[in-house]
Amino acid sequence: MSKVWFVTGSSRGLGRAFVEAALERGDRVAATARSTASLQDLAAEYGDAVLPLAMDVTDKAAVADAVEQAVAHFGRLDVVVNNAGYAQVGAVEELTEQDLRDQMETNLFGAVWVVQSVLPQLRAQGSGHIIQLSSAAGLVAMPLGGAYHASKWALEGLNEALAAEVAPFGIKVTIIEPGGFATRNGKNPDPLDNGHMATAHPAYVPLRQQLAGAMKGQPAGDPAAAAQALLTLVDLDRPPLRVLWGLGFYPMLQKVYAERLQNWADWQDLSLAAQGELTVQG
Repeated sequence: MSKVWFVTGSSRGLGRAFVEAALERGDRVAATARSTASLQDLAAEYGDAVLPLAMDVTDKAAVADAVEQAVAHFGRLDVVVNNAGYAQVGAVEELTEQDLRDQMETNLFGAVWVVQSVLPQLRAQGSGHIIQLSSAAGLVAMPLGGAYHASKWALEGLNEALAAEVAPFGIKVTIIEPGGFATRNGKNPDPLDNGHMATAHPAYVPLRQQLAGAMKGQPAGDPAAAAQALLTLVDLDRPPLRVLWGLGFYPMLQKVYAERLQNWADWQDLSLAAQGELTVQG
């Protein structure tokens, strides 16, 4: 049986690849983007199987309206992909209040508005699968990514809680944690040239130069392959809560999590002292 998808951030990158893969196998898709101009070729090719919807995820009312239109058009929703987002770059000291608020409005609140809008329909159906695009940046933090990391770490916790809340209604949740993917002309996006760069403070210029050097030659995954992996994922009866996509991140995360566990173990005396159960000698 074909599935009905609701995908945010469908105009390019992974979102566009997801939409194309779903349509190619005969599924139907409500494809949302801030402008539907980039989706008209899909409408011309797939007709009523695709519903292009103009929607900014930061506009709560617009999100609710888009979901209502999708349900009216297709009659149900089976797969909801929260993909829209961007990466704010800048040292924590460099970030303006607006930088940080804008990052959270899109990456975090936008995802919340989608989830809140689709849940009544999914509950009524007794089924559905919410896919949250997080990032390897939701698992480990690096310099100059404080705002982006904050948004993705928040999404990790939010969706883990959501998964437990909606499981009794037959609704599944999966958090996808991609590494680098070739979403810009066959290459990884350049974090220092993405249109969301905080004004540089002289103290952090060397750090920016280091980041630029480190990003050169980074392996980039294939969005089309990622889309096929997503098709496999949404067809599973018991999908995972989390899945890591990309090259090279699993060994790094093994090291990071081992270090965290060791750090907690090393400081157990202080942890017990904080509870009044042990006196620590300075």
